[in-house]
Amino acid sequence: MKAIRRFRSSLSRSPFRRGFTLQIANINPKVIGAEYAVRGEIVIKAEKYKQMIAKGDSKLPFSEVVSCNIGNPQELEQKPITFFRQVLALCTLPSLMDDPNVHEMFSQDSISKAKEIMKLIPGGSGAYSHSMGIPGLRKKVADFIERRDGYPSDPNKIFLTDGASSAVQMCLQLCIRGAEDGVMVPIPQYPLYSASIALHGGTQVNYYLDEKNKWSSSIEELRRSYNEAKSKGIQVRSLVIINPGNPTGQCLEEANMREILSFCQETGITLMADEVYQTNIYAETPFTSFKKVLCDMGEQVKDVTLVSFHSVSKGFLGECGRRGGYMEVWNMNEEVQMQLYKLSSVTLCSNIDGQIMTSLMVDPPVEGQQSYESYTKEKSDILDSLKARALNLVESLNALEGVTCNAVEGALYAFPSIKLPAKAVEAAKKAGKAPDAYYCLKLLDETGVVVIPGSGFGQREGTFHFRTTILPPPDKIEAVTGRVAAFHKKFIEEHS
Repeated sequence: MKAIRRFRSSLSRSPFRRGFTLQIANINPKVIGAEYAVRGEIVIKAEKYKQMIAKGDSKLPFSEVVSCNIGNPQELEQKPITFFRQVLALCTLPSLMDDPNVHEMFSQDSISKAKEIMKLIPGGSGAYSHSMGIPGLRKKVADFIERRDGYPSDPNKIFLTDGASSAVQMCLQLCIRGAEDGVMVPIPQYPLYSASIALHGGTQVNYYLDEKNKWSSSIEELRRSYNEAKSKGIQVRSLVIINPGNPTGQCLEEANMREILSFCQETGITLMADEVYQTNIYAETPFTSFKKVLCDMGEQVKDVTLVSFHSVSKGFLGECGRRGGYMEVWNMNEEVQMQLYKLSSVTLCSNIDGQIMTSLMVDPPVEGQQSYESYTKEKSDILDSLKARALNLVESLNALEGVTCNAVEGALYAFPSIKLPAKAVEAAKKAGKAPDAYYCLKLLDETGVVVIPGSGFGQREGTFHFRTTILPPPDKIEAVTGRVAAFHKKFIEEHS
């Protein structure tokens, strides 16, 4: 909202520059108002540093930029799953399967899986598909959900999408009619939600996670947020839950999930369950889907509409560039689902490589197949390493003066709280920056480590945080934490 006000106040004093029909003074103000910290100022500066290093510039106090700003595993050296890439390669160039030497390059079960998938795609991987996704691949997703939850799933309620982000965008576009419509989002939240709500002209309704209680979602806080919005004339249309949490890394207890579903039943709002980190679990609390809990509760929550999201970008796949994912709609009015289908039709279909990768995520090799052992080892090696890195990172952060960090129970991030000296807050104010953004910019300038300030995700007034991934490989994460520790000590001393 502040960005929109700044934009409007600039209209009268922003001269139109000849030669450009589109200028900052006459574009959609909703675009101006949308902010996306994960790819914001700090990341833009980091890219400039990368270019300088690539050109051999030795003036910087570091020789490498380490991107801890975004959950992009393969950029930080995570290896792709061999079986998945073999199948994708064969689907991309099916003539390879006719090569007499194909068995020297590909496993037999990857060849069989590619043939199975190609039978489901009559036009091949270069043709448009059904706007909801290839029917046979949607059936694989539905089968996966049934195995996971123990309840039926209908392929006709599954949309294959370009990652989870495009599915979230469609749902928000469907729900938001104008500024009088609100969407409840957790604070801290992933900026996809705040930016999308701004773009669609809705109102963001914040509810605060409890940092002192492992970033839990208090039902009392949900009610406070809902009632406050209602008192302002805002009609809350949906509630966003991110589980496991981003940026906070918590895993919801099933009892808490039941409370949340009862709240949705009581208020008549749609639940949007962002579950893209469901295989990134490092603590004792297991992942349980909202679909399973909703079905377990039966008649108690019979009127709740649930939309669940999953993606190939996270978990142990890290296939962010494939842009594959799905959403399942549950208990949605059929006429409304047809409108959702219309929205998906506007872009014709999601990309086919992403659809194939999504089908592989939900239908991997099983025991008895040639690739099962190698697949299982690659998967467990990645997840075990992530768990160890999460533990080491949190331990290192908690050793810093004035820094406290909850355990990373799931997902790919730590979100430590930092106590900044008054002198640092004042210096940030003079620089026109939020205090934690000032800290993160200084960290980048002196170490090349890229993290995102908590102000980009939302936080309680008077608190400061930053988000960092747990993704740097084992041989680098110790060096990264060492750089951060040395910087933090120097920063605190200089601003005390």
